[in-house]
Amino acid sequence: MLHQFAFLTQPTEDHVLRSMFEARKRVFIDLLKWDVPVLEGRYELDQFDDEHAEYLVIQTAEGRHAASARLLETTRPHILGNLFPELCQTELPQGPRVREITRFCLDPELTTLERREFRNVLVSGLVEHALAKGIETYTGVADMGWMQQILAFGWHCHPLGLPQVLGGRMLGALSIAIDHETPALLAQSGIYRPVAAAAARTLELA
Repeated sequence: MLHQFAFLTQPTEDHVLRSMFEARKRVFIDLLKWDVPVLEGRYELDQFDDEHAEYLVIQTAEGRHAASARLLETTRPHILGNLFPELCQTELPQGPRVREITRFCLDPELTTLERREFRNVLVSGLVEHALAKGIETYTGVADMGWMQQILAFGWHCHPLGLPQVLGGRMLGALSIAIDHETPALLAQSGIYRPVAAAAARTLELA
């Protein structure tokens, strides 16, 4: 199931989000050794996990976290614009129809085949979310291995500059154009998985 969350002020009070923040801690801190904050020794949250962040979370049939991503408004502080602006050697894509994809997380307990399938479901969910919300562009910062995968998905995606070694990692920035042709382009490369609207629930928590 795909869950969509927006406008959260107490994100760890929801069990779906708790499982996402726990998975983020296992992936980005325990596995990848990122130097980012940890809450209560269990959850990976940073300064961008605020009431303006949006989240897409995919759960398994058993209700476990499988994959998730965070979306940030580019008219507000965000990772590319505020932490890695040197990666963008063209005009920084910003505006009300531009969102930044961050914390793309695949649960480390998944098998290789499950990781690929849930990756495809999450990418498809991001596209359908953009089409439903009038988002025309996604941006992101990625290490080279993940960036090469993103560029190969078949959608209209291009680097925003040359990759650079920052913080011990080779990172690059990219821009993804989203329109009504995007699902067909992803389908041609075997990525697209339609996400039924009935399977998504939107929560707006005060």
